[in-house]
Amino acid sequence: MTRATLDLLGKENAFELIGKEWMLVTAGDESRFNTMTASWGGLGWLWNKPVAFVFIRPERYTHEFIEASTRLTLSFYPEEYRKALQLCGTKSGRDTDKVAATGLQPVTLPSGAVSFAQARLSLDCRKLFKASMQEAGFLDASLLDRWYGEHGGLHDVYVVEIEEVYEG
Repeated sequence: MTRATLDLLGKENAFELIGKEWMLVTAGDESRFNTMTASWGGLGWLWNKPVAFVFIRPERYTHEFIEASTRLTLSFYPEEYRKALQLCGTKSGRDTDKVAATGLQPVTLPSGAVSFAQARLSLDCRKLFKASMQEAGFLDASLLDRWYGEHGGLHDVYVVEIEEVYEG
């Protein structure tokens, strides 16, 4: 995995990258970490910084790792890893060793954050902001009805600064 510049992100279609390719959100350190698949999020510019927006339900096991860490990674994979990403999105790290089950190889980045050798693109991020979604904040109640309740709790929203970009 080699360090790249932020310009590399300018060549990517963020809608395809997150919404169709999916990503792994990983938090913790080399001694203890967890990863999960996400297809909700965004990339942008806020507070004069390159940022990502990440949505994590508090009941997800990865949430406790994000809460305990100052950093997390967002990583993106070639199509041949789609089954690995499906497993990381459907099995909990509480019950499943996702590294053993998927064959993904953890890599510790210089910051101490964890990504995976198979990633074609990894974003090493530092947490800047967190807010918890509230029912009263939904201006379109149909979204609340469609995506929450029996589907799970309301997400916590994290704004993270993209500090380093790596190419696999």
